[in-house]
Amino acid sequence: MPKILITPRSFAQYSSEPYEKLKQAGIDIVKNPTGGVMSKEEMISHVKEVDGIILGIDPMDADVLAAGQIKVVSKYGVGTDNIDLSYCENHNITVTITQNANSNAVADYAFALLLAVARRMVEIDNGCRKGDWSKKVAVDVYGKKIGIVGLGTIGRGVAERAKGFNMAVYGYDIYLDETYLKENNISFMTVDEMIRTCDFISLHMPLTDDTRNLINSESLKLANTNLIVINTARGGIINEDDLYEALKNNVILGAGIDVFEHEPAKDSKLLELDNVIAGSHCAASTVGAVDTMSNMAVDNVICEFRKRGLIK
Repeated sequence: MPKILITPRSFAQYSSEPYEKLKQAGIDIVKNPTGGVMSKEEMISHVKEVDGIILGIDPMDADVLAAGQIKVVSKYGVGTDNIDLSYCENHNITVTITQNANSNAVADYAFALLLAVARRMVEIDNGCRKGDWSKKVAVDVYGKKIGIVGLGTIGRGVAERAKGFNMAVYGYDIYLDETYLKENNISFMTVDEMIRTCDFISLHMPLTDDTRNLINSESLKLANTNLIVINTARGGIINEDDLYEALKNNVILGAGIDVFEHEPAKDSKLLELDNVIAGSHCAASTVGAVDTMSNMAVDNVICEFRKRGLIK
């Protein structure tokens, strides 16, 4: 009987259906025993006994992959920066993702962060709980300019939400879809131009060698002082030290950050700042998204195991 390791903490949290599918397919299940993100050493220890893995944000580099005989890595989500894709390609390991399963959940959260930072909602809430009834002046959202970096499904979802606030929407993507831009009244703009002219920037691209430290001290020098940066993509896209200095010195107004270069981000200096609202990489964590991602991740494993003759 083939075995899989399941690492995401939220997997099948609200429905038993994904586990039932695995059992009915004749697949044995090994659950993450740590209650958190597994370390490289823990991953190496556990992959030795499994044929596949449903993977969260735990490390899946060449050392981990080489420790076992894995046939499929079914990513619970879409970001594959924690997986050594070259090793997988060279060793006949299939990598799948749960495309679009959590797109609406992440787009909702990105826009919620945007509103919360702009209106200083956490800061105001904390003050109220301490008896501070002073009026903290915030900035407007309706009718302002938003730049969306990465116009995949999530980025397009943010654009749809921005239209409800009558925002002028600017977009950047390495794959330019002029028809989509025209039909949705979105103007193309480079990232540096967005930083210079927009009130908000929301990041929605994968972490690659080209996107690492895309937002840094040099680009932030261009910023309009009312700029608010939202990142629900990957932490390494922003140089966190540079962002900290820009926020601390009021070069930009604020940031909503759901993803960090090192997670959990308990040592991040960004957590010291009142003009930052932080998330625990939880943008995709809704009941609907968890159910959909869990089932898609399972379906991907079952499909690959059948292709390889491991199950009927």
